[in-house]
Amino acid sequence: DDGIRSQTTPEILSKLKPVFDPQNRSTTAGKSSQMTDGAAAILLTTRAHAAHLNLPILGIYRSFSVVGVPPSIMGIGPAVAIPKLLNDAKISTEDVELYEINEAFASQAKYCIEVLGLDTSKVNVNGGAIALGHPLGCTGARLTVSLLHEMK
Repeated sequence: DDGIRSQTTPEILSKLKPVFDPQNRSTTAGKSSQMTDGAAAILLTTRAHAAHLNLPILGIYRSFSVVGVPPSIMGIGPAVAIPKLLNDAKISTEDVELYEINEAFASQAKYCIEVLGLDTSKVNVNGGAIALGHPLGCTGARLTVSLLHEMK
């Protein structure tokens, strides 16, 4: 709720200056996440250790992917990382019930969703960073925690 601005109108948003690409005007402060305070924690351990500590199992860590994209096109990593991860795990986008994709900018998130061909009803179902804020330093944990709790 740090970013809610009830006085915002389409007219006000249309006057905001583009940030990265003045020609296409696709990214402005009005279509960007606001920085917010936030904290999240994740404990990654073995099933045996979790049982020993009497902790609930919220998820199973199956795989990960490491890819790189040019820094000049920041934010499109999911469009490259997700296909690699799905291929490595031998599953398809349809096999995944929910996606949490960092949404620093609307254009960046929209690009990733379109390139991946994702069903938008499965992406950031409780809102992304534009709605919830972008707590720097805990985004990965926040995305994971949000997803795990939604999947209960």
